[in-house]
Amino acid sequence: MLTADYNTASLRRIILHFVGSKNNLDQLDLAGDALDIDTQTKDSLQQSLLAKFKGLAEAYSFHHASSLQYNEMYNYCREMFSDPDSFARLSAQMAKHLYEASTHPRVKGGEFYVALFDGLPIESRMHKAIGLFKTENKSLFMEASHGKSGFSLDMREGVEPGKIDKGCLIVNRNEDAGFDVLLFDNQNRGEEALYWKETFLGLAPQKNEFHHTAHFLTLTKQFITEQLDGEEGITKTDQVELLNKSLSYFREKDAFDIDEFQAEVFGREDMIDSFRDFGSRYVQSHDYDIASSFDISPDAVKKQARVYKSVLKLDKNFHIYIHGRTDLIERGTDTDGRKYYKIYYQEEA
Repeated sequence: MLTADYNTASLRRIILHFVGSKNNLDQLDLAGDALDIDTQTKDSLQQSLLAKFKGLAEAYSFHHASSLQYNEMYNYCREMFSDPDSFARLSAQMAKHLYEASTHPRVKGGEFYVALFDGLPIESRMHKAIGLFKTENKSLFMEASHGKSGFSLDMREGVEPGKIDKGCLIVNRNEDAGFDVLLFDNQNRGEEALYWKETFLGLAPQKNEFHHTAHFLTLTKQFITEQLDGEEGITKTDQVELLNKSLSYFREKDAFDIDEFQAEVFGREDMIDSFRDFGSRYVQSHDYDIASSFDISPDAVKKQARVYKSVLKLDKNFHIYIHGRTDLIERGTDTDGRKYYKIYYQEEA
């Protein structure tokens, strides 16, 4: 996790371009210079824009399959950091690059902001940072005014600073490895969302403890809920117990060891072999190498736990949340052929 004090950073320059959807033949309007805004607006903007990155645990870097030097956004950022006077020119190049990437039919046009920050403290050192933001969805606001003749009410269209759709923060750190980059996308649904992260920015996750922890938990969940689902001798309660044991391992340990994990969670040799086969297929389909050992990221565990729910779904009538002790659940069928679960407990909460 990139730990920074965003409250102390300072917004130095910000420029606004309009980037339409190239697929829809929308326009591309480029500004000639940075915005001239007052101190109060600048302070409010920097707080709102940087607040979006607080708590983001996964870090990215610029990437290219052949060589990092072929990533256009990486080169634009490198030059902007070394020559701040090129800010307006390079921001226009970024806007043009975004326009060329906006070819999916569902991509909406919108305002594209490029901001230059400095004084961002990370690990006791101050860093410059470039912020890129795009607004795609707007809301109507009521603006009331009071004059000598009475009150008037106008409807205006705009975007709340805290509800910007897409953004990334490029920190002038680890330049040779593609910089440290944080990313958010509030519209990350479907293939059209990939244009921001992959087509426009060309980002890849940094292969650190967060990346390894998140990927392995995802792999394990898919194995238990998909591969084992319906296999002979594996009941729904067995699957729930395995999910709980997997998550407990990552919550209780500081470091991961694949042999230890397989022995403690799955135990049986046939299930371990099945897990290894599934892991091999996962590696090929996700272009991901499984690390046999790594430090466990509590932030990744916390994030994955939100979707690691141990839920026993019974038709459309009942959902049973199970947190442990599956030995206190008894499954059976009555004389009329109706299936049932019997649950033993000490007291009601």
